[in-house]
Amino acid sequence: MAELAVATAVAKLTNLIIQEAILLDGVGEKVEQIRNELRWMQSFLKDADHAAEQDRNERFRNWVSQIREVAFDAEDVVETYLREAAAAASQSLWKKVIMPIHLHKVKREIEKIQTRIDHISKQKDSFGIASMIASSREGGEGSISTNERLRWWRQPLPYIEEDDLIDLVQDTEALLTQLSSMEPRRRVISIVGMGGLGKTTLAKKLYNHIELRHQFNCKAFVYVSQEYRRRETLRRIIKDVNVPYIGDLEEVDEEEMVKKLYEFLRGRKYLVVLDDVWEKEVWDSLEAAFPTSGMAGSKVMLTTRNREVALHADARSTPHEPRMLTEDESLELFRKKALPGMDHFPSDLENLGREMVTKCGGLPLALVVLGGLLSRKMKTREEWEHVLQNISWHLIDQDRVSAILALSYKDLPFYLKSCFLHLGLFPEDFSIPKTQLMRLWVAEGFLPQQGEDTAEGVAENCLNELINRCMIQVGTLTSLGRVKTISIHDLLRDFSLSVSRDENFLRIYTGGEVESSVSSSTKSRRIVLHYNPTKHRVRPSPFLYPCAPHLRSLHFFNCFLHPEVYFIKKDFKLLKVLDLKDTVGFMRLPSTIGILIQLRYLGLSQILKTYYFPPSIGNLKNLETLNLGSSCSPIPNVIWKMKRLRHLLLCDKSQPNRVKLRLDTLSHLQTLKTIRAGRWIEDGGLANMISLRRLGIERLSQERVNLVISILRRMCYLQSLSLEVMNNETFPTSMALSHFQHLHKLCLKGKIEKLPHVCEFPPNLVKLSLIGSELQKDSIVQLERLPYLKMLVLGNQSYKWRELVCSSEGFPQLQVLHLVSLMELEEWTVEENAMMKLEYLKIENCPRLKIPERLKLSNTVKILEVVAEYDPFKRWRSPEWTKASKNRLDCFKCFQD
Repeated sequence: MAELAVATAVAKLTNLIIQEAILLDGVGEKVEQIRNELRWMQSFLKDADHAAEQDRNERFRNWVSQIREVAFDAEDVVETYLREAAAAASQSLWKKVIMPIHLHKVKREIEKIQTRIDHISKQKDSFGIASMIASSREGGEGSISTNERLRWWRQPLPYIEEDDLIDLVQDTEALLTQLSSMEPRRRVISIVGMGGLGKTTLAKKLYNHIELRHQFNCKAFVYVSQEYRRRETLRRIIKDVNVPYIGDLEEVDEEEMVKKLYEFLRGRKYLVVLDDVWEKEVWDSLEAAFPTSGMAGSKVMLTTRNREVALHADARSTPHEPRMLTEDESLELFRKKALPGMDHFPSDLENLGREMVTKCGGLPLALVVLGGLLSRKMKTREEWEHVLQNISWHLIDQDRVSAILALSYKDLPFYLKSCFLHLGLFPEDFSIPKTQLMRLWVAEGFLPQQGEDTAEGVAENCLNELINRCMIQVGTLTSLGRVKTISIHDLLRDFSLSVSRDENFLRIYTGGEVESSVSSSTKSRRIVLHYNPTKHRVRPSPFLYPCAPHLRSLHFFNCFLHPEVYFIKKDFKLLKVLDLKDTVGFMRLPSTIGILIQLRYLGLSQILKTYYFPPSIGNLKNLETLNLGSSCSPIPNVIWKMKRLRHLLLCDKSQPNRVKLRLDTLSHLQTLKTIRAGRWIEDGGLANMISLRRLGIERLSQERVNLVISILRRMCYLQSLSLEVMNNETFPTSMALSHFQHLHKLCLKGKIEKLPHVCEFPPNLVKLSLIGSELQKDSIVQLERLPYLKMLVLGNQSYKWRELVCSSEGFPQLQVLHLVSLMELEEWTVEENAMMKLEYLKIENCPRLKIPERLKLSNTVKILEVVAEYDPFKRWRSPEWTKASKNRLDCFKCFQD
């Protein structure tokens, strides 16, 4: 699959020729010549990739591999030259001495690459490769024009329901009976079957089933996966079942975690789901945490591909094996995915559809992915016949799925191939944050330029395209129904990692591999280090240094690193992404961080014990995302040098008390959260951030609130705003916010003596959070008149009155309401036709509050969540309540045991 490497190189060289014309002066024509040669190769290389897969000729495969290597080298040579030229351009000897040396060097390298390309071209004829390609020719890249693809990109994202994937009534009913049984001893119920059968979906459906909502005192759903980590699994169970505080879980011994979990569950009826268990040893390491005696009816449910694992966990229980879909069920699922919005097949496609469905063998994942592929094709007989002919249908079960996945992957344009392969860097069953993922794609340079769209807008289009093709799944949604996280099926992730290894796109190291393994290839573009279960400090140099000259991104997940990241040296000259997410034991960034001048993304979120940022971090002039997350050390006053910054995420401790921050150069900044108020506001820092979309400022004085609002009126892109006033300060009585036409989210933290009139709020406000506002009785009248408000959070004494009245016709669009720590609130009246669209109600630490009868019996409320020191459902239970709650998820959590 060398076509990806060549297509990527062509796109990058094209962008560099345009964007770096000055630095390429003197070699621009040679770079353009190399680009054109690679573009010519790209024109037939997809056919060559296909032929290489069909033909066992090793010489042919080597020829394709040579093309990939020369594309990599061309990209490296040009990017290395540009890096050195940019680093030296500020020096006085640049034009006289340094530039001629660099030019001579890069010309020689380009000439070598040209010679290699000529040699590869001659081999095409002498080896008879052209005839091989012709005999195995398939269609061009996809069959969708650019305009057609853009039109599809802008279609609304479909809502993916569990019933779209599998709806096996008999399976559900059989397992519900087992889960509802009241045996005196804990029982293990297993769902067994091959990958792609729908085991996880079925388990989720049962976990959230209406009939089980009130049967268990506590529940947990955790992903175990092939990359099993005992501590992480225990931590997730403890969090889900809401075990009272037992200290910092990072410091608690695993056996102590097991003991505490056992003691907590012993007096409760519990349901714990362990999804994707691969080995018997996994159950052995967790079993002691689940009491066998105690409250009757407790269950552990596990999903596994291995029947022996299920029998080992509980020999008394017969594992449940979901059947394959029938032909009619398969046809219905396939139609939903291939023809969204259509309730029947076009007459000329029905027979082809039935033929493909029959050959999928009733396997849900195969049907979903194949349907997703066809949903992006033109609805013509020729297109569907082309797909039918290009899948190796003779393969059995799992191999057949792999063939369908391969065809879906090949149909992607090259930039979507990079985006898809990139997903493999995240751990198995990881909930991938959408925003972080899009920023990484932008930093990597995967995305094409699309007219007036921002890079982040193009990234979201690409994400939606992969979702629509069923290559990835929607994980969680925000309270307002937008995608928050995504995930990737295990089989799709395995496929992506297989391709990534072949392409030198990505290499993953876990556990002991770090100390003993060196990559078989020294040209891996991306290195990922996952959790090290031994807790030994990681010294990554053995496997990093051979890859360093070619490395583009470096990711760490939950690793114990050496106190100083000493491995950051000049060899990492092309590194664009450095993400040290959740790293433990990392105490300082070395001063050598400043040599990574190509860096676009620096992620330091949730790092424990980080305390030093060297001033050399200011040398990262190409940085686009700086995520300090919960890092503890103050950052020096050098951010102003990073003029290309698009996203700056700070924490309170990273901002010095006395050091003045200069920010007036950040005109490309789109996200600034959460920054402490200071002289940077008066000094033009805020006024120059003309591209801001999301802004959060804390510790504001009343005067600065007015100044900030007056400055922000000129910013036409602002979508989210969070403001916090200092203690003992109040928001000004007049805050004219009506100018903010695009502002959808507003958060105000601090006392508000008087709410703005409804006409002074942003006209298109969708989400409003008020924290510590101390509002009085009549204030709510202004809020309930907001015409588009869908989510309201009243938190931490934001309403200080014993009565709350929601008037008739009030809150016409409200879907989500959170009431948190409203200590005085007792009586809540909801008049007829108020909050008619409310779906999710959360009440936390409101000890005196009585829920209105109208909401208790509401048919619109789908989720009622109460967090308190007592179980309010016992007080509220009634025949009417029980009837209403059958269509609602009631969730109760206790502060303490």
